[in-house]
Amino acid sequence: MWEYTNKVQQHFLHPKNVGEIDNPDGTGDVGSLACGDALKLTFKLDDKGVIADAKFKTFGCASAIASSSVLTEMIIGMTLDEAAKVTNEDIADRLGGLPKEKMHCSVMGREALEAAIANYRGLKLPMAEGEVVCECFGVTDLEVIRAIQESNLRSVEEITNFTKAGGGCGKCLDRLREILVATTHQGSGLVQIVDKNKRPQRMTTLQKIKKIEEALEREIRPGLRKDGGDIELVDVDGDFVLVSLRGACTSCTKSRTTLKEFVEKKLRELVLDSLIVEEAK
Repeated sequence: MWEYTNKVQQHFLHPKNVGEIDNPDGTGDVGSLACGDALKLTFKLDDKGVIADAKFKTFGCASAIASSSVLTEMIIGMTLDEAAKVTNEDIADRLGGLPKEKMHCSVMGREALEAAIANYRGLKLPMAEGEVVCECFGVTDLEVIRAIQESNLRSVEEITNFTKAGGGCGKCLDRLREILVATTHQGSGLVQIVDKNKRPQRMTTLQKIKKIEEALEREIRPGLRKDGGDIELVDVDGDFVLVSLRGACTSCTKSRTTLKEFVEKKLRELVLDSLIVEEAK
C-alpha cells in the first residue's frame, strides 16, 4: 500500500472543483484511458486576465485525483503567466509530498495546465514535437529529457516514476537509459546498450552499495592491484556509481577504458545491468 499524506487523502476523498467549465477559455487534455491515467483541465479568465475558475475531470488513482484537485485550488487567482510557472514539484509539495512511484501524477497535472494555457494562446506544446519513446504511455524523448533535467533524475526507475515511460512492456528501457546518459553527460557519447529483453532489477540504494562493495572486493580490486592500482567506492546515486581510482591507475592513460570496459562491465554483470560508472572529480 502507498503511504499518502493527510492532504492527499483529503483531496482524494473530497476533491475540489470537479467538473468541466462551459465555454472555457482554455482546455488541456493529457493522458488516455488506455494508459490508465487521463486528465481534462478547463479554466475561465476574468476581465483582468486572472483565472477566475478552474475545474477538472480525471481518470486515475488517488494521487491523480488529489494532484488535479489541489492544482485547481492553486491556480485560481493567478494570471496565466503566474500559472505557467507552476511545476509538478509545486503540486506535490502542496500535497505534503507524493510516493516516489506516483510523481507522474503531479507531472500529469502540470502538463494539463500547460496544455490548457497553450490552447488559450493558440500555441502548440513543444513536448508534442518529440519522438515517442514509450509506446505504452505515449511519452516523448523531450518529456523524458525535461523530467531528467528538472528533477535531477538519476536512474531509469526514477524516469518511470516521473513519466510512466518504461512502466509497461519494457521495450523502451534501453532507449530511456541512452537518454539518461546522454542528458546527464551532455552528449558525451557514453551510451552503452544492454540486452533489450532484460528488465532492470528493483534494488534499494543500500542493497546496491553492499553488492557493489562485494563485487569490488572480490572481482575488481584483485585485478587492479596486480598492476599496482586500486579503486574506492565514493557514492551511489541512482544508477550512477562514482569511484576513485588509486595507485598506478590514477596516472594510467587507459584509466577511462579501465572504468568502462572493466569496472562498469563487471558491476553490470554482477550487480545491476543499468549501472553507469564514473570517476569522482
